[in-house]
Amino acid sequence: MAGTYRLRILTGFASAHRLRDYPGDCARLHGHNWKVEVEVEARTLDDLGMAIDFRAVRRAAREVTDQLDHRYLNEVPPFDQINPTAENLAAWLHGELARRLNDDRVRVRAVTLWETDRACVRYSED
Repeated sequence: MAGTYRLRILTGFASAHRLRDYPGDCARLHGHNWKVEVEVEARTLDDLGMAIDFRAVRRAAREVTDQLDHRYLNEVPPFDQINPTAENLAAWLHGELARRLNDDRVRVRAVTLWETDRACVRYSED
Protein backbone atom coordinates (compact mmCIF):
# COMPACT_ATOMS: atom_id res chain seq x y z
CA MET A 1 0.00 0.00 0.00
CA ALA A 2 1.40 3.39 -1.01
CA GLY A 3 1.73 6.12 1.59
CA THR A 4 0.51 9.68 1.47
CA TYR A 5 2.54 12.77 2.34
CA ARG A 6 0.62 15.61 3.97
CA LEU A 7 2.33 18.96 4.37
CA ARG A 8 0.98 21.91 6.31
CA ILE A 9 1.90 25.56 6.46
CA LEU A 10 0.47 28.27 8.68
CA THR A 11 -0.01 31.87 7.66
CA GLY A 12 -2.46 34.63 8.48
CA PHE A 13 -4.05 37.94 7.65
CA ALA A 14 -5.97 40.69 9.38
CA SER A 15 -9.29 42.00 8.11
CA ALA A 16 -12.63 43.44 9.10
CA HIS A 17 -16.09 42.25 8.18
CA ARG A 18 -19.68 42.16 9.27
CA LEU A 19 -22.16 39.36 8.79
CA ARG A 20 -25.23 40.43 6.87
CA ASP A 21 -28.57 39.54 8.49
CA TYR A 22 -26.85 37.92 11.48
CA PRO A 23 -28.99 38.20 14.64
CA GLY A 24 -26.17 39.24 16.99
CA ASP A 25 -23.01 41.22 17.59
CA CYS A 26 -21.27 39.94 14.45
CA ALA A 27 -23.69 41.99 12.36
CA ARG A 28 -21.64 45.00 13.45
CA LEU A 29 -18.28 45.85 11.94
CA HIS A 30 -15.47 43.95 13.69
CA GLY A 31 -12.08 42.51 12.87
CA HIS A 32 -10.05 39.34 13.21
CA ASN A 33 -6.45 38.25 13.03
CA TRP A 34 -7.17 35.13 11.00
CA LYS A 35 -4.85 32.13 10.97
CA VAL A 36 -4.84 29.99 7.84
CA GLU A 37 -3.58 26.41 7.83
CA VAL A 38 -3.07 24.95 4.38
CA GLU A 39 -2.71 21.18 4.00
CA VAL A 40 -1.49 19.70 0.73
CA GLU A 41 -0.97 16.05 -0.09
CA ALA A 42 0.99 13.93 -2.53
CA ARG A 43 1.46 10.21 -3.00
CA THR A 44 4.81 10.53 -4.76
CA LEU A 45 7.91 12.66 -4.35
CA ASP A 46 9.79 14.66 -6.95
CA ASP A 47 13.40 14.06 -7.96
CA LEU A 48 14.60 15.98 -4.88
CA GLY A 49 12.56 13.79 -2.55
CA MET A 50 9.89 16.45 -1.89
CA ALA A 51 6.14 16.35 -2.22
CA ILE A 52 6.23 20.12 -2.83
CA ASP A 53 8.53 22.80 -1.54
CA PHE A 54 7.09 24.46 1.56
CA ARG A 55 8.11 27.78 0.01
CA ALA A 56 5.79 27.18 -2.94
CA VAL A 57 2.86 26.52 -0.61
CA ARG A 58 3.67 29.60 1.50
CA ARG A 59 4.03 31.75 -1.63
CA ALA A 60 0.64 30.64 -2.97
CA ALA A 61 -0.97 31.18 0.43
CA ARG A 62 0.48 34.68 0.63
CA GLU A 63 -0.74 35.52 -2.90
CA VAL A 64 -4.25 34.54 -1.88
CA THR A 65 -4.33 36.06 1.61
CA ASP A 66 -2.83 39.32 0.34
CA GLN A 67 -6.15 39.86 -1.44
CA LEU A 68 -7.85 39.90 2.00
CA ASP A 69 -5.20 41.39 4.27
CA HIS A 70 -6.15 44.72 5.88
CA ARG A 71 -9.33 44.88 3.86
CA TYR A 72 -13.02 45.23 4.61
CA LEU A 73 -14.13 41.80 3.39
CA ASN A 74 -17.68 42.89 2.60
CA GLU A 75 -16.21 44.95 -0.28
CA VAL A 76 -13.95 42.20 -1.68
CA PRO A 77 -15.43 39.91 -4.35
CA PRO A 78 -17.05 37.44 -3.91
CA PHE A 79 -17.83 38.59 -0.35
CA ASP A 80 -19.50 41.71 -1.66
CA GLN A 81 -22.22 39.24 -2.78
CA ILE A 82 -21.96 36.36 -0.29
CA ASN A 83 -21.64 36.64 3.47
CA PRO A 84 -17.99 36.73 4.61
CA THR A 85 -18.46 33.92 7.13
CA ALA A 86 -15.53 31.78 8.19
CA GLU A 87 -17.10 28.91 6.23
CA ASN A 88 -17.35 30.91 3.00
CA LEU A 89 -13.84 32.29 3.45
CA ALA A 90 -12.37 28.82 4.01
CA ALA A 91 -14.06 27.44 0.87
CA TRP A 92 -12.86 30.41 -1.20
CA LEU A 93 -9.31 30.09 0.13
CA HIS A 94 -9.33 26.38 -0.73
CA GLY A 95 -10.48 27.08 -4.29
CA GLU A 96 -7.93 29.82 -4.88
CA LEU A 97 -5.10 27.69 -3.49
CA ALA A 98 -6.17 24.65 -5.50
CA ARG A 99 -6.05 26.73 -8.70
CA ARG A 100 -2.45 27.65 -7.91
CA LEU A 101 -1.10 24.41 -6.46
CA ASN A 102 -3.01 21.39 -7.75
CA ASP A 103 -1.28 19.36 -10.43
CA ASP A 104 -0.94 15.70 -11.38
CA ARG A 105 1.02 14.94 -8.17
CA VAL A 106 -0.05 17.47 -5.53
CA ARG A 107 -3.44 18.66 -4.37
CA VAL A 108 -4.79 20.95 -1.68
CA ARG A 109 -6.40 18.64 0.83
CA ALA A 110 -7.85 21.13 3.31
CA VAL A 111 -7.83 24.69 4.54
CA THR A 112 -8.42 25.39 8.21
CA LEU A 113 -9.34 28.98 9.00
CA TRP A 114 -9.02 30.15 12.60
CA GLU A 115 -11.27 33.10 13.40
CA THR A 116 -10.06 33.15 17.01
CA ASP A 117 -7.70 30.97 19.04
CA ARG A 118 -10.69 28.81 19.99
CA ALA A 119 -12.86 28.77 16.87
CA CYS A 120 -12.03 27.45 13.41
CA VAL A 121 -13.54 25.84 10.34
CA ARG A 122 -11.86 23.20 8.18
CA TYR A 123 -12.88 22.98 4.53
CA SER A 124 -11.98 20.07 2.26
CA GLU A 125 -13.40 18.51 -0.88
CA ASP A 126 -13.05 14.85 0.15
